[in-house]
Amino acid sequence: MQRTTFSRSFFLSLFLLLSGLINAQEDFLPNDYLGKEFYAGRRDALRAAMPDSSVAVIFAYPTRTFSNDVEYLYHANPDMYYFSGYKEPHSMLILFKETQTDSTGKSYKELLFVQKKNPQAEQWTGKRLGTDGAREKLGIQDVYNGLDFKNFPIDFSRFKKILHDRLPADLVNTNDRADLYDLVDQFRQKLNLTDKAMQNKSDTRQYFELTGKLRRIKTPEELSLLRKAVEISCQAHNEVMKTIHPGMSELEIQGLQEYVHKKQGAEGVGYGSIVGSGENGCVLHYMENTKTKIGGSLLLMDVGAEYHGYTADVTRTVPADGKYSAEERAIYQLVYDAQEAAFKTLKNGSKFADASNAARETIAEGLVKLGILKDKKDVWKFYPHGLGHHIGLDVHDRGAMETLLKDMVITIEPGIYIQSNSDCDKKWWGIAVRIEDDLLITETGYELLSRFSPRKIEEVEKLISQKSALDQFKLDPLESGKKKGF
Repeated sequence: MQRTTFSRSFFLSLFLLLSGLINAQEDFLPNDYLGKEFYAGRRDALRAAMPDSSVAVIFAYPTRTFSNDVEYLYHANPDMYYFSGYKEPHSMLILFKETQTDSTGKSYKELLFVQKKNPQAEQWTGKRLGTDGAREKLGIQDVYNGLDFKNFPIDFSRFKKILHDRLPADLVNTNDRADLYDLVDQFRQKLNLTDKAMQNKSDTRQYFELTGKLRRIKTPEELSLLRKAVEISCQAHNEVMKTIHPGMSELEIQGLQEYVHKKQGAEGVGYGSIVGSGENGCVLHYMENTKTKIGGSLLLMDVGAEYHGYTADVTRTVPADGKYSAEERAIYQLVYDAQEAAFKTLKNGSKFADASNAARETIAEGLVKLGILKDKKDVWKFYPHGLGHHIGLDVHDRGAMETLLKDMVITIEPGIYIQSNSDCDKKWWGIAVRIEDDLLITETGYELLSRFSPRKIEEVEKLISQKSALDQFKLDPLESGKKKGF
């Protein structure tokens, strides 16, 4: 009796100890990930919007080779993440409008096919959820290994509509018989697109319409993550402003921005960081960032953090030497005024075209007044892009930019770019200014989510004059850098 009691006590203590260790490990993970209730709600919302007798099929994104047998860091398909929370490759999600029943009488309304657990593969590429992990962590009950899809009894011909994204065509067929190549190939076979009737049922247009309508309106859970992504981005811009000087390189500035992101818990950037000094700022998607000294010119920084899948998109244009020149000040103020003109139009139910027209008209009139343009209709020469876009799981998030609705999160980003040899006075050449902010549309106006980083000329110059914690970050010179020639 005593030995039995001791054994029970011992194993109970051991269990509690191990449980404590596991929980301690869990405590080191972020505690603000989206929960399985969020994903279930998104699936229900899509199902409610789907037409009768329809099915939606979502595939994971493919992996991509970085160098030989090394892959790029994997980025989940935002739709797969949005509707399931599953972030691994080689998987597919199937949602049915109506509840289905199999031959045994079991009912289901959604199916998730995932990577099979494989200890050897997991040693190289990380832990997999597997079927049990997906059921527990994601709350989807009907989860199967990818191998099961080939023989799973789904007759797509019974449905009036099969909604899906454009199918990837450049997939690599690996030795794994349940990789994305096989899943897509088996779906094609089940879909039988050689049949005219099945071609008419296959619908990518409506898939984008439905998912776009959902993703453009942000839930409170999504807004919480977006707010954090935006604030982290603003803090990174601010720290760079406080430490900036003409001797810095574009790459160094990029590194400082992204260091602050990671210091605050952001997993990465939502897009390639754009850090362009002088005329490099005139290249809208300049991402080489190779200039070794930014000098005393303007520095355009379009850098946004990605936090738990949600990305900010913030641009600031600052004088590397601390003060805007007269010409830089004139162009900057014009862009700022255009942004403010657009802001005034924003509210629930407003037309994005009105914001675009307000910004474009302000820039056109200003460029004519400065003598840079002779005719307002030529404004596109120096303002060649649109005013903004949705942000969320993608930096250019899905959804039409027509009527603005409450709980949309958008960017407003007017800009002026005057390349060398432009048809204007040389004193304007090489000036590039973009100011980009992230805004939440409200019932009566907007909330400026990126208000944490200054936009006004005086406030930017004041911040540049301050000290940064990064000023003390000094490294010893490289020994290899002392050698000249080879």
